[in-house]
Amino acid sequence: MRQAVMTSPGAIEIREVDRPKPGKGEVLLRIKRIGVCGSDIHVWHGKHPYTPYPVVQGHEVSGTIEELGQGVAQSSPALKLGALATFMPQITCGTCYSCRTGAYHICDSLRVMGFQAPGAAQDYFAVAADKIVLLPPGLSAEAGAMIEPLAVAIHALRRGGGVVGKKVVVVGAGPIGNLVAQAAKAQGAAKVLIMDKSVYRLGLAKECGADFTVDANSESLVDAVAKHFGPDKADLSLECIGAEPTMTQAILAARKGTTIVVVGVFGMKPPVDLAMVQDRELSLVGTLMYKGEDYVDAVALAATGRMTLDRLVTDRYPFKDYVEAYRHIEKAGDKAMKVMITLD
Repeated sequence: MRQAVMTSPGAIEIREVDRPKPGKGEVLLRIKRIGVCGSDIHVWHGKHPYTPYPVVQGHEVSGTIEELGQGVAQSSPALKLGALATFMPQITCGTCYSCRTGAYHICDSLRVMGFQAPGAAQDYFAVAADKIVLLPPGLSAEAGAMIEPLAVAIHALRRGGGVVGKKVVVVGAGPIGNLVAQAAKAQGAAKVLIMDKSVYRLGLAKECGADFTVDANSESLVDAVAKHFGPDKADLSLECIGAEPTMTQAILAARKGTTIVVVGVFGMKPPVDLAMVQDRELSLVGTLMYKGEDYVDAVALAATGRMTLDRLVTDRYPFKDYVEAYRHIEKAGDKAMKVMITLD
């Protein structure tokens, strides 16, 4: 079978390797779609601090169940051959404090498939049955590959204390920011404002249900929040870019006593005005990945049809052109939202 290996920053080789056999308690997936994530691009640029080379990427994935390992049919009878599924890519120790108290997604020894452990950038992938998440009939393979980033968005909103009835600010209209805004609306936010420099991405966010879009080239977040939400400002803010200027804007625009969820992955250490955080009693809350409940909610939301997932897929590349997908993302800039690798 084929396997895509990132041998070093900016270099991907397609190799022929043996097809894996599912071990005891494992499921073999025939991979259908692989989404390219912003974190994958950090690895491509050599700027991901926790990923060694060579690495097989692929953590935003959907596929069909091809084979069941020993004991799976008995322990997980819902897993049927041919069913469309995705998986949770975390590998945890099960013994540290976080794992013992249910916060396994921040395990002290956390490894993530596609980063610190081999991912699913190959024709077939064997994974533990308890990590498999079945997808509902009617959901496309591409939407299935977006359950992982949608779970990221849902977990971020959960970390912010929920959104029902709240006025929400989202800084950044890339794939994660768009999904955060969509999920906030779908989960009952009163109004959602999203900000970006890309007119294209703002237009897509509006199409996907954002109430207010703000062009950062011509308007500050402080002014936009005052204009659309009035003197009481927003109830919750989420920074989805991972850059010092946008973090600063989020802090400046936040109402005293509110929460800012740090969703974006910061490639460089940013200076943050902690004096303002202290003086205004702001809460800066980090969010990393997700838990099983976030996947359950993501699948349920996708099944309702209230999420616009397929619309976010801007480009598709066959597996043999894996490296071209990354090059395209660099060339296309803001016009590339979710790029899919296809294995049909």
